[in-house]
Amino acid sequence: MSHKASWIVVSLFLAVSIILLGFKVAQAGEFWAFPPDAPASEYGNMIINRTSEKNGQKPVMFSHWLHRTRFTCRVCHFELEFNMKVNTTEITEKANQAGFHCGAASCHDGKAAFGHQEPHCNNCHSGNKTDGSQKFGELASRLPQSRFGNHIDWDEAMQKGLINPSHYISIMPPDDIEFKAQLVLDAGWTNIPPAVFPHKPHIQWLDCNNCHPDIFNIKKKTTKHFEMIRILNGEFCGVCHMTVAFPMSNCKPCHPGIKRS
Repeated sequence: MSHKASWIVVSLFLAVSIILLGFKVAQAGEFWAFPPDAPASEYGNMIINRTSEKNGQKPVMFSHWLHRTRFTCRVCHFELEFNMKVNTTEITEKANQAGFHCGAASCHDGKAAFGHQEPHCNNCHSGNKTDGSQKFGELASRLPQSRFGNHIDWDEAMQKGLINPSHYISIMPPDDIEFKAQLVLDAGWTNIPPAVFPHKPHIQWLDCNNCHPDIFNIKKKTTKHFEMIRILNGEFCGVCHMTVAFPMSNCKPCHPGIKRS
């Protein structure tokens, strides 16, 4: 085979490979059954109805976008011991009034924010996920934009000082941990670029205990069944990134080498 013919064959091979790579990347997004995103003002809104209707009350509508301007995830899901999964924490009116959960000091204790007596009950017990849409619009107009989830870039908002959520109420995080490691995780699909997990932005919102050891093992590459199908079922990254943090349909933040999202 002549040099010219060899060059043509190699060029054709590279061209086909590039086309197939683009197809594979696009196809991956089409293959997975990403749930449709809620409207931006409703993304992260939770209906808490473990016992409300059983006790003749409307369910509670909890807005993450409103609370995360004031507190990081660590405060509620570490200090105040709210489970990550909605309707699995044994919240009761009695416990709230005793200073637990929502009624903790610096929260809805009647001082820092409205308490658990009339006329405030309907502020939470509305049962309506659409509550606060106008207030959300006012907030979103002041913060950096994103294409997914709430359409707000919360990390950028924090970095620019546009929001300054408290990271603790009474249990200070250790000040000697600066976990900046980035983990590179090979994708299970051929031609899909690796996922890159940055600890730094996560530790600004969370406590190590939120992820380790219940969701992820401490030791790298020892978490079993860490697969996309399980993530989309609400496991691993999907604990947060299916409900509150940016949704899984936003591929590029985790797979930065991907060409389409």
